[in-house]
Formats: sequence, C-alpha cells, structure tokens
Amino acid sequence: MNRDKRRAIFERLQTQNPNPTTELNYKTPFELLVAVILSAQATDKSVNKATQQLFPLANTPEKIFELGEEGLKRYIRTIGLFNSKAKNIVQTCRILIQEYGGDVPDRREALEALPGVGRKTANVVLNTAFGQPTMAVDTHIFRVANRTRLAPGKTPLQVEQKLLRYIPVPFLQDAHHWLILHGRYTCIARKPRCGSCVIEDLCEYREKTE
Repeated sequence: MNRDKRRAIFERLQTQNPNPTTELNYKTPFELLVAVILSAQATDKSVNKATQQLFPLANTPEKIFELGEEGLKRYIRTIGLFNSKAKNIVQTCRILIQEYGGDVPDRREALEALPGVGRKTANVVLNTAFGQPTMAVDTHIFRVANRTRLAPGKTPLQVEQKLLRYIPVPFLQDAHHWLILHGRYTCIARKPRCGSCVIEDLCEYREKTE
C-alpha cells in the first residue's frame, strides 16, 4: 500500500469520526488505567458496568488499596479473570502510592513495571490519558492492519512499529481509536461489512463481501 492511499484512508476515517476516543468510561488517568487493566479479555461494556459501581466509591489508588483484593472483587467479579486482576490492581495501587504519590506515571517504562500492565495497556494510557502518539495493537487493530494491508505484520509489535512508521503524522494521535472502532464495528472478524465501509475502495483485502 502506498503513502497516498494510507493518507486517504485516514482522511476518510477522520471525516467519518472527527473526535474519536475510547469506549471505556473514565475521568482521570487512574480510572483509565484501572479500566484498561480490567478490559483484558473482556468487553468495554462489561468493564463500564463494573466501574460505574466501583468508581463512585473508590477511584483513587488510596481508596482501592483500602478496599483490598476481596473488597475490589465484589465490584469486578462479573469480569473475566477478576481474581488476578484484583490482585494486580491492588498491587499497582500500592506502587503508585509509594513511588509516585498516587499519580499515574506518563512514561512507558514506569507503566510497564506495574502489575497487570503490558505494552498494549501502557500504550492506551499514554495515548488516551497523556496525548502521546502511541499505537496499542489489540486484536481489532492487528486484523485491520493485516486485512487492509495498511501495515501487515506477523506480531502485534511488528504491526505497531509499521503503523507508527507509515501513518501520516497529522493522524497519528487519533489513529489508534479509528482503527479499533473500524475493526469493532465494520471490519469485523468473521464477515467484514465491506458494503458499508468508507475505505472499501482503498482497502487491499481480496475477499471483500457485499
């Protein structure tokens, strides 16, 4: 795929959705961090349902640490892997309190050192909470990048690195959200909705559907 076609793709995605953002509900970087940790192998809808009960009562490292693992589990037990997620979140709260004064760090290395936080989670927080042009490659972005030939790669890291290199700078900040939403609602896994896709004629997928 050439440079002009890539630019045209993002111009159309921008026209369709000028101000994209995450579908996770949050108000602070800490709330976002917790929500993203919870979202691993879970839907945003299920996470939002849990956090709308949790955050009004405990939405700071201090308050969640005070809840403890068992207290936190009561709010998140409807989410997959809630036992390990509760443990990771409480340990993360302890580190944030002890090492960062309760604030969420805005550096990749510091974020990835937190329990339950990998590269993808760190990228989401850096991009959405701190406005850094990162690319969190989840299953949706991995599929869209490979299927469209926008940035094909065998691993999420390869796709991430290619997207950061290929996406025109003016679109880089919002590209993460555009690609996730495109994969979630249009370029879906089993049968992509090519007929209603705004980039159908630019996409290089060979098995397009009606």
